[in-house]
Amino acid sequence: MERGAAFLGSEVAVMAGAMSWVSERNLVAAMSNAGGFGVIACGAMTVDLLDREIAATRALTRKPFGVNLITMHPDLFALIAVCGRHRVGHVVLAGGLPPKASLDAIKATGAKVICFAPALALARKLIRSGVDALVIEGMEAGGHIGPVSTSVLAQEMLPEVAAQVPVFVAGGIGRGEAIAGYLDQGAAGVQLGTRFVCATESIAHPNFKRAFIRASARDAIASVQLDPRLPVIPVRALKNAGGELFTAKQREVAGHLDEGRVAMAEAQLQIEHYWAGALRRAVIDGDVEHGSVMAGQSVGMVTKEEPLADILGALMTQAAHAFERRAA
Repeated sequence: MERGAAFLGSEVAVMAGAMSWVSERNLVAAMSNAGGFGVIACGAMTVDLLDREIAATRALTRKPFGVNLITMHPDLFALIAVCGRHRVGHVVLAGGLPPKASLDAIKATGAKVICFAPALALARKLIRSGVDALVIEGMEAGGHIGPVSTSVLAQEMLPEVAAQVPVFVAGGIGRGEAIAGYLDQGAAGVQLGTRFVCATESIAHPNFKRAFIRASARDAIASVQLDPRLPVIPVRALKNAGGELFTAKQREVAGHLDEGRVAMAEAQLQIEHYWAGALRRAVIDGDVEHGSVMAGQSVGMVTKEEPLADILGALMTQAAHAFERRAA
């Protein structure tokens, strides 16, 4: 973990996963102030909105934090420029293989680049492209997910790439014992999202937090892709009527593709905009029945609302005790 903490500039190498509408200034600053590493979720933000969000976060913490950008955002390079003007030290790229020019643009600002690698071949490709660190995230995670479990990805990838760049493991982590296990396998740190949603500092609506506290692991299910021509990255969320609404949205967009009314890139962007709106309805407005309550399978370990520093402290204590037991 010392390697990961040194890379991030934090006290402990625990990243707070970027969750749209949740990972904003308050949660990000609380995470960094507690000794972890907060990450702003840019999502579908405009350039001006991200500019204001970074400035507002800086007003709440003097500690390092990062910004997560979606590679398919139409203003990706303008967003990178905003991060550069604010001297953001770490930019996380998500949502597919990043354009080489985007890596160069980030590095030109002096920032470190962190990318998601859901497969070993992609991890190797990203390392060759010059990324500074990787996040390997399993299908147990909330939000957009891949098809392979965290434990399998860690076994396959850590022995191959952990010596080359810092690797952070994510997906389904809810206790410190799991953190200790992945560190033992060679990870430089971990990333958790679901575990921090019910932090006191989180602006998520009380209904959203109650849904998390009441849920069990089996309530967090993955969405289904209807049309193979419209590659939709599955999303894990708590089961509700919102899942049926997404199925209807897929049918609508697929119909537009059939009619030639939209190109593939535009169709995929429409899906992303749908998720952003559905998530906002749940997180901000509190409509947990028709909105998207994105949650990982670790949601069953979220049992109450508490200060973020207490959550992080408990995780670190559990990890330390796990190492002590192994050394005994």
